[in-house]
Amino acid sequence: MRRRSPFAAMVLFAMGLMCGLGANPAIAQSRAHVYLFRGLADVYSLGMNTLADELNARGVYATAHSHTDWKPLADQAAAAYKAGKEGPIILIGHSLGADAVMEMADYLGDKGVPVALVVPFDGTQSFPVPGNVGRVVNFTQRAYAYMTPGPGFRGSLNNVDLSGDTTISHTTIDKVPRLHIQVINDVLAIVGGHRMTAPGPAKPAAVSSTPVIPLPEERAVPPASAAPLTPPPQPAPTPRPATPLQIPD
Repeated sequence: MRRRSPFAAMVLFAMGLMCGLGANPAIAQSRAHVYLFRGLADVYSLGMNTLADELNARGVYATAHSHTDWKPLADQAAAAYKAGKEGPIILIGHSLGADAVMEMADYLGDKGVPVALVVPFDGTQSFPVPGNVGRVVNFTQRAYAYMTPGPGFRGSLNNVDLSGDTTISHTTIDKVPRLHIQVINDVLAIVGGHRMTAPGPAKPAAVSSTPVIPLPEERAVPPASAAPLTPPPQPAPTPRPATPLQIPD
């Protein structure tokens, strides 16, 4: 019986390992998950549903929930993260849903789970940002709902005060298109390749939260100007015969 060399055995083992990883994407790479939370009665925060749809359309796994469900979802997220199936974790919420994402971030911190990004839309109160959070972008209309650095927090905190914009109210802030664009850019900058599907050919630009820059596919593109038309040559005018001068006698 012919014996295989140690080198050949190592090659076969490596090939088998690679095939196994390719057959099980959860082992090969975790999937980013964006949790979005609606506010009171689930009827005033439908912008969270829209934002979830916009993220899913870009290959980012996003789910929208009632603010009352944050704790069981946090337990699920922690278990999935520790199993290597989920991450990075991103939390977004409006009104009471904004309060919920701050509480969920703190709860995940107690379980040793990092949160890459938290985006509250007009929360009802101020919260300290826990040390397990990498970044907070807080859209608010009230000074008493500013977020503050908590113990151990060394990330990025940006309180975006929109109180001067009279076109935005508490019940519309979650639906403002330019804020959605900003959040989508921030999310895409974080998730990288941790998507549920391959990104499309047109990749949105990853920009910082300030200033707000439209995504390429949502930026108005002016139509190409048409080449100026050249008028056809006009025939030369036919000379009129000269009228003979009449000389009086």
